[in-house]
Amino acid sequence: MITIRKLTDDDWALWRKLRQSALADAPDAFGSTLAEWTGDGDVEVRWRARLVSVPFNVVAARYGRPIGMVSGTAPLGGEVQLISMWVAPADRGSGVGEALVEAVVRWALDMEANGIALHVRPSNDRAVRFYLRNGFFDDGLTSNPDLTHPERRMVRRFTPQ
Repeated sequence: MITIRKLTDDDWALWRKLRQSALADAPDAFGSTLAEWTGDGDVEVRWRARLVSVPFNVVAARYGRPIGMVSGTAPLGGEVQLISMWVAPADRGSGVGEALVEAVVRWALDMEANGIALHVRPSNDRAVRFYLRNGFFDDGLTSNPDLTHPERRMVRRFTPQ
């Protein structure tokens, strides 16, 4: 059974542990690096600020063990950005990713967003296939000025109700 828990800034240590695991596991998948979030960058006030500045942060757990995470930004132009998605390697393909995406979808709908967008590296075939299976479409390659690699923008639109 997968449980989803919304985090507050008091959960900074849990977020820290998962984020550092994600950055170590998939260094090319994120806009941040492990080096940026360790050493001098590894301070409680920074972790708390991250959880405050991004309004939706959740962790997935199985039998109480944290195994994944995702965040959502406040809607801009009607769109929520899905960011910081990661599932522990041993738990990939077991429904955790789907549960995390659906948590963002539910939150985005509550925020009256008209869709969700995300960016993924074109070389991350597994992630691209995952997002396609979960209702996203490829909106084309986009350049990200903060990264040396181009990213693919993927979008999931909501049907008006």
